[in-house]
Amino acid sequence: MLFDDANQFVERPGHAITVFGMAGVGKTRLSALLRAHKWFHFSVDYRIGTRHMGEFIVDNFKREAMKVPFLRDLLISDSIYLSSNITFDNLEPLSTYLGTPGNPALGGLPLAEYQHRQEQHRVAEIHALNDVPYFIERAQALYGYSDFIADTGGSLIEVIDPDNPDDEVIRTLAANTALLYIRGTEDDADKLIQRFKKAPKPMYYQPAFLVRKWAEYKQAHGITKDDDVDPAGFAVWGFEALLHDRLPRYQALADRYGYTVDAADIASVRDGADFMDLMRKAISARKGM
Repeated sequence: MLFDDANQFVERPGHAITVFGMAGVGKTRLSALLRAHKWFHFSVDYRIGTRHMGEFIVDNFKREAMKVPFLRDLLISDSIYLSSNITFDNLEPLSTYLGTPGNPALGGLPLAEYQHRQEQHRVAEIHALNDVPYFIERAQALYGYSDFIADTGGSLIEVIDPDNPDDEVIRTLAANTALLYIRGTEDDADKLIQRFKKAPKPMYYQPAFLVRKWAEYKQAHGITKDDDVDPAGFAVWGFEALLHDRLPRYQALADRYGYTVDAADIASVRDGADFMDLMRKAISARKGM
């Protein structure tokens, strides 16, 4: 959804935006702010963790609970139930389910199981992104929202191909929303890595990238067996490698199909009017390229 000029976007009776970029650049903050100004906030990660992976997450809770005799008896007799309390701001149930490969004694998953859960996430993310048009219509029909923002996860770029004009997800998003890349700096990336160490987020790697980085990590640390990998160590190392690998692909997506704003500019947005001014500048900047 590209526009001939900024006014063509601003003067529309309703607005639909998909924001993308690396984790922590302000996508969810912006979406929450706009929600307070009568925009419908569609969280892709929340949709993944509820509609498309909710059963996997809860079944994993049950699997662990069944190891405890007291809880096992209560579950079998339907005396208790377990559920996921995932929210827009707390994706811990999804992060916990996806896990990290490595030493089981340190909370790691066997690599094959981790890859299995990664594939579940890939399929779920594609479904969630393709849900955007339905939720645009639903937001209007049920709740009367004419403005809509899709808050995507950092792994959006892993499940699409910006070089493929027939990519299903890109066609869906570009036909129904304006794509907005929130661009971070190298300094932002360093801060995100430090933040990730304290509070890991759901991670998705393309299969070949995961296998390659897994082998590189083991070689760099003199490890021969998968079960000897420190899951926390690999999580941070893998996140840093993935972050830098994604940056040029985010920009390529924006250059072909959307608009770019800097994370610092997003941080200064206070309300819907500020955001519309920012979109006006982003559209004008693209037209001037």
